[in-house]
Amino acid sequence: MRILGIDPGYAIVGFGISDYTGKNFMPVEYGAILTEAGTDFPERLKAIADDMDFICERYMPDCMAIEKLFFTNNQKTGIDVAQARGIILLSAVRHNISIYEYTPLQVKQAVVGYGKAEKKQVMDMTRRILKLEQIPKPDDAADALALTICHGHCCKGVSIKNAGQEKK
Repeated sequence: MRILGIDPGYAIVGFGISDYTGKNFMPVEYGAILTEAGTDFPERLKAIADDMDFICERYMPDCMAIEKLFFTNNQKTGIDVAQARGIILLSAVRHNISIYEYTPLQVKQAVVGYGKAEKKQVMDMTRRILKLEQIPKPDDAADALALTICHGHCCKGVSIKNAGQEKK
């Protein structure tokens, strides 16, 4: 199973792709979609959409594991992230990719075995599980790879139905 992990944002969208077979993970690619501050927000969303389409077409993931959003104190930032997340979900649906949501607690539990693990612990375990020499950079990419591990280990995220379409 090829899993696309996404750490949503609008300035930085972390992505990670892992192949999972049985108990083994093989990292395929990871990185970040970056949009420039000062660019009109609709243009930032378009850049995210274009890059997501490229990732989906190039790597053909079977499913997407995406972090569930929690609003913080800054509602404007939360709304902007939610808009970017909508673009990301739309790209997955257009490519017939099943979508699963996970909370940060679920990711920590699946990767480290402890739901209140610190970010540094999650990043180090992600590196170890994927047999990488270094913790992936930026942090958003490491978070996205952790989502791929979470999905592979538990596959119990909340599925967002994508019109019941199966990959062809």
